Amino acid sequence: MTERTKIMLMGATLMALLLPGVAQNSTTPSQTAAPAQTASPAQSAPETIQQRKENQQDRIANGVADGQLTASETRNLEKKESQLNQEERDMKSEDNGHLTTADRAALRQQQNQLSNQIYQDKHNASTQNTDPQSKEAARADNQQDRIGQGIKDGKLNAAQTANLENKEAAINHEVTADRKANGGWMTKQQKAQVNRQQNQLSRQIYKDKHSGKKTPK
Repeated sequence: MTERTKIMLMGATLMALLLPGVAQNSTTPSQTAAPAQTASPAQSAPETIQQRKENQQDRIANGVADGQLTASETRNLEKKESQLNQEERDMKSEDNGHLTTADRAALRQQQNQLSNQIYQDKHNASTQNTDPQSKEAARADNQQDRIGQGIKDGKLNAAQTANLENKEAAINHEVTADRKANGGWMTKQQKAQVNRQQNQLSRQIYKDKHSGKKTPK
């Protein structure tokens, strides 16, 4: 074997050893890993008119239960909710049971206003007495709990709740006036009168919760 042949064989052997390493370190454009794609955050669908209605009723129910909403505040909120429900029914009756885009926009605007009112009422200084020291106050607190639960589970619709809370507010006003007129106390006759009114309200709460007139869907 000549010297030249030996050199050529050694060169070929060296190239054979180096090729695998070169192949591993080189990549073609098609082999280059694609950059990681950043997942866009899931777009949550806006609440429907019905979902918004149920959400606001839950907020009112919680406000009644924890004393953040007084009977008067609840009456006013539920009166507005009842009017909004009636407006929705009227809109649907004019369009074969459907809501137009303009109808939905108008209802959402009013729901926004009601939502703001719920927040303001729940965060103002007016609260329901949740630590009653008298029999009359304890009875009122119990009635509020029953009304709040009725709103929460849908057994009381907005119109029924507004009516019940109107009566509750009237009783509370009467108790306040009686106490003011008697140096912070109530006479036996006044207590008996309030008790009769609370009995009537209690029966009305039961009747309304079992009437089957649930919050409209």
